[in-house]
Amino acid sequence: MAASIFDRDLDRNSANHQPLTPLDFIERSATIYPDKIAVIHGDDQWTYAELYARCRRLASALAARGIGKNDTVSIMAPNIPAMLEAHFGVAMAGGVLNPINTRLDPATIGFIFEHAETKVLITDREFSDTIGKALDLSKAAPLVIDVDDPLHDGGELLGETDYESFIAGGDPDFEWERPADEWDAYSVSYTSGTTGNPKGVVAHHRGAYLNAIGDILSYRLHDKTRYLWTLPMFHCNGWCHTWAVTAVSGTHVCLRRVDPALIFPMVKKHRVNNMSGAPIVLNMLVNAPDDVKVPFDQRIDCVTGGAAPPSAVIAAMEDMGFNVIHAYGLTESYGPATTCFWHDEWNELDLEGRAEKMASQGAANHTLQSFMVADPDTMEELPWDGDSIGEIMLRGNTVMKGYLKNPEASGEAFRGGWFHTGDLAVRHPNGYIEVKDRSKDIIISGGENISSLEVEECLYKHPAVSLAAAVGRPDK
Repeated sequence: MAASIFDRDLDRNSANHQPLTPLDFIERSATIYPDKIAVIHGDDQWTYAELYARCRRLASALAARGIGKNDTVSIMAPNIPAMLEAHFGVAMAGGVLNPINTRLDPATIGFIFEHAETKVLITDREFSDTIGKALDLSKAAPLVIDVDDPLHDGGELLGETDYESFIAGGDPDFEWERPADEWDAYSVSYTSGTTGNPKGVVAHHRGAYLNAIGDILSYRLHDKTRYLWTLPMFHCNGWCHTWAVTAVSGTHVCLRRVDPALIFPMVKKHRVNNMSGAPIVLNMLVNAPDDVKVPFDQRIDCVTGGAAPPSAVIAAMEDMGFNVIHAYGLTESYGPATTCFWHDEWNELDLEGRAEKMASQGAANHTLQSFMVADPDTMEELPWDGDSIGEIMLRGNTVMKGYLKNPEASGEAFRGGWFHTGDLAVRHPNGYIEVKDRSKDIIISGGENISSLEVEECLYKHPAVSLAAAVGRPDK
C-alpha cells in the first residue's frame, strides 16, 4: 500500500520529535529563573541555578562511579534536598531512581536492594540502624553514601563518603543526555503487599512528564507556588510533585518530619500555599493543640488521597484556611489519576452536602486517557447509577510499564487491555467515581456488599471519634 500523503517524506527527526522527560523541567526553570528560591531547608536556601548545578554534580559523581543507563540508585531519606536532587540527578546519569519507604523493615529493604540490583545507596543517617541491618541481610553490596543532614542528630555513618563530599567532586556543568526513548525507565517504587515480597513498579520518562503536567493542571500549581513537603517524596515520587513544582518554578519547602508543631510555623513563615497528604495528616492538623496552631493569612490548597476525609475534618480544615481537594491514584498510576473537580454551585451546599460531593474521587486528570468501573470478570462497564459496584480500571500513558521481573503480576494487572486497580467503586450519573473499598476489604453480609469506608464515615461523625478503621472478618 502506498504511503499516505501525510506520511510521505514527512519523517520523524530530532527537529520535530524529542522524548518527553521531567529533566527538561529543571533545566527550563534554571534558565528562566536562575536566582529564584527553589528549595528551603531549615535556614538554608538554594536558587534554581544552584539546585540545577547540584543535580548535575550528583549526576557527574554517579557517572564517575560507573552509573549509567538502567543502573539502580536507591535512596532512603526524608523530605530533604538530597531526596529532591536525586529525582533529577540519577536520571541525568542515565540511572533508575529507587526511593525507599522509610517505614519498611530491614528484611524488606534488603530484598529491594537485591531485586532492584542496587548499585549505589544514598541513605540519611537517621535510618542507619535499619539500613545497616538491611545491608547485612542482603547479598547486594552497593556503594553507600551517607546524608549527614544538619537538621538531624544521631545515627551512624555507614558509607565511605558523605553526600556533600560526594557531589562536591562532581561537575556542575555536567552534560547530561536526554533518554533515547521516553519509554526508558525513570524510577522503580516498591509497593507493599499483605503477603509475599513487594512488587517493583517501573515508571518511564513519558509517564513522569505527563503526570507532572496533570498535577499542574489539576492542583493549581504556578510560578508563585510555595509547596510544603508534608507528603513523602518516596511515595509515588511525591505524587510527581517533585517534578511538577519544579516545572512551574515553584518553591520546595522541605520538611523532615510531619509534625503540626513544625508545619504551622513553616506555613506562616514561608507563606506556603500548596501541600498534599493522606487524610491522617489532615487529622493531625485538625487535632493539634491550640497553642500549636499558628494563624496565617493565605489560603492553602491541600490535596488528599485515599478515603475521603470525614465532614468534621473538612469543616475544621476550611476554618483553618485550607481548601481540601480530593484525589485518587496508586503507585502504578504515578500517583494522582483522578480528582474531584469542584463545581461552583456546590459552594451553596451545607457542610454535609459539600462533604458528600468531596467524598467522590471524581473524574480523570487531563493526562489519564480513560477509566471505567467494570465487572473484572466480564470486563463489561457497569451503569453510571451510583449503586453498581465494580473495579476501577485505568488506561493511558500515566500507567506504569509493569512490575519489575514479575511478568505474571504484570500480565494479571493489564488483563483485558486495562490496568486493574483492585479498588471497588460506583460511578455516579455525572461520571464521577466514588471508591467503596479495596476488593479484598469489602464486607459481605447476607449476600450484600458493605463498604468498610462507609462504616468508618458513620463512626467519624460521632464527636468522640478521632480515628476509625473498619476491618471485615469471618463470623458465623
